[in-house]
Amino acid sequence: MEVKKRIAIITGASGGIGREFTRLMVRENVDEIWAIARNQTKLVALKKELGDRIIAISKDLSDPEAARSIENMLIEEKPVVAYLINNAGVARMGSYSEFTTKEIEEIISVNCSAVATLCAVCIPFMQAGSRILNISSASSFQPLPYLNLYAASKAFVRSYSRALHAELKSKKITVTAVCPGWVDTELLWKKINGKKVSYPGLVSAGKVAKKALKDAKRGKDMSVCSLYVKNEHVFTKLMPQKISMAIWLWGIRKYKN
Repeated sequence: MEVKKRIAIITGASGGIGREFTRLMVRENVDEIWAIARNQTKLVALKKELGDRIIAISKDLSDPEAARSIENMLIEEKPVVAYLINNAGVARMGSYSEFTTKEIEEIISVNCSAVATLCAVCIPFMQAGSRILNISSASSFQPLPYLNLYAASKAFVRSYSRALHAELKSKKITVTAVCPGWVDTELLWKKINGKKVSYPGLVSAGKVAKKALKDAKRGKDMSVCSLYVKNEHVFTKLMPQKISMAIWLWGIRKYKN
């Protein structure tokens, strides 16, 4: 009987939360880690750091062909996908008027379409005990003016992931929506309009990844990392959205033009 290799697939693997997940996957029972990101140089450095189990795959997930090429790789190699971690994402703060149509399409393609498409192509290669972790955000808890596209895309990820978790329960495949607050990565804005930005409840990428993996193994459909974000989740459930949006606008008032 042929023994199939077990793999983990991680998007946005070269930095931030994705890099921390990749480091965690080295300790898991997988034969290969397909590390997907745009930056080939960073992927090569990641492979050098973590070893030959890292398969560096340079793809731009805003292009629908990227997911199709990954599907073709799966069809050819026929592995067991033990983990799919959809971490790649695009974030930008600004007024609706500051986004080009191309930027809007890219955000939705990477944050929404790529997540759902990769789930669809990977699930046929999963078995009982396989896990999907989709990186959403605490911004998914409420509408956020001036972060509207990002927050809305992450609301899609959270809703989609929790519903998919229920659908896959009979197959014993878990899907976890990971909902961190502000995470200390190179993607955070240091300044906006010349003003230094402060981030309440800031946590490390490593802490988010460890908590998410732990929650996924417990079969949870949602992972919330810190007490700060747990309180925020409760607050947004109880508070009318008009009021929570007003509080958000008050908090970002000094960063607006």
